[in-house]
This record gives sequence, structure tokens and C-alpha cells, in this order.
Amino acid sequence: MSVDVPTKNKAFVPLENNPEVMTRLAHELGLNQTLQFHEVYSLTEPTLLEFLPRPAHALLLVFPVTETYEKFRRDEDSNREDYSASGPDEPVVWFKQTIRNACGLIGLLHVITNGEAREQIKAGSGLERLLREAIPLDPGKRADLLYQSQSLEAAHATAAASGDTTAPDANAVVDLHFVAFIKDKNNDLWELDGRRKGPLNRGKLAADQDVLSEEGQNMGVRAFLKREEEAGGGEQRFSVIMLGPSMD
Repeated sequence: MSVDVPTKNKAFVPLENNPEVMTRLAHELGLNQTLQFHEVYSLTEPTLLEFLPRPAHALLLVFPVTETYEKFRRDEDSNREDYSASGPDEPVVWFKQTIRNACGLIGLLHVITNGEAREQIKAGSGLERLLREAIPLDPGKRADLLYQSQSLEAAHATAAASGDTTAPDANAVVDLHFVAFIKDKNNDLWELDGRRKGPLNRGKLAADQDVLSEEGQNMGVRAFLKREEEAGGGEQRFSVIMLGPSMD
């Protein structure tokens, strides 16, 4: 299996890692308004972390795809089998990315169809129907379901046009990528990325630890960013938003 999306596949206009954009799209798809995305201004400054409503159910990280990251991804995936699970007993729902420049959408779906967020999907919504259809399918057919969904494509197009900056063309070469970190109902921390061979279990959290807790960060987003820093890549173009309780 190639983890990279073929150039012949259709492309979406990239999404911004913007909490307002992602919240609108999540609510339009069918997530209950009790949850929303929030900007994470610092992963280390206690006063800025205390400002955020908790628990943090999931994080969306956007980062530059450097050679450091690509080498780590290839090395870690080299001895792993392609993920093939399906059905209601999966610990998480994982979506393989087959639409170019749709990593933001895949990341959003990973966040709002897993963990606590899954319990907050409105009955009868498009997201509820999509998830119900996706769960029994193997990863290839699940990816086809997303690829063929006109309602998902339309919702994505509206969201992509609503960002703070001018969106690039759908066929533009974009070097930024999204990855999601979620805590499941069994307190496992997962890294979910549609370019990988499948979902990655990063460790066990305590019941009272969320994805922004010290342990959650050390196993998840902080460990991810530390690899780049230690490699001396010099890239600091990353941003993080979290899914948590609404403040309205």
C-alpha cells in the first residue's frame, strides 16, 4: 500500500487549522454544539493551558512535512502490517486518505468520530449516517465512502472558503499536514493520520488525564514535535487546536 495519495486522485482545497473553521464544519456535519475547537497558544505555559476548557478530548496538529518526519514515518511503518480491521469492536475508527490535500478533513473526522466526541454526534445527522456506514467497512472501502460523498465534499468546500487567509488552489503542492491525537473510552492515546498504515496506539492515560495533560503531551504531541527539534530541522511552523467543551 502506498501511503501517498496518487496524483490522479481528486483534490480538495486545503483547510486552515483554525478553530472557528473547524468548529463550523464539525457542527455542520453533525457534532453537538456542546463541543467546539479552541486555539492552543502554548503547550508549556501553565497560564495559557489553564485558560482552556477541559477536558481536552482531542488535538489537531498541523506541521510541515520535513525529511525528518518522512524518515521517521517510513522507519516506524516499515515493520507494520497494513491496517485491515473493521466493525464495532475497533478501538478507534481510522480513515485512510485517498483525496489529495484533504488531510485537514481526515484529521477532523478522526477527532469527531472517536473518543468522547462520538457520543456527541447528533442522531440522524449526516455525520451519524456516515459513521454508521463506515464502521462495517474495511479501510479501502471506508476511504471510497469518503471519496464518493458529495455532501462531505460540499461541506468541506464551504469550510475551506471561510478561513482567514486566501486558500490555495486545490491542486497546489502543500507541505503542511494534519495529524490527530485522541483519547478513547479505554483511556488509550491514539495518533491518527490518514497517511500512515493505520492507527497508532501511543500509550495508556489515567482516567483523569486528557490529551493536554503532561502525560498526554509527552506520549503524543510533545513527543511528535521533540523529534523534529532534536533532528535540528529548524522548522517551527506548527499549530495546535483542541476539541473540548464549548464556552458559549
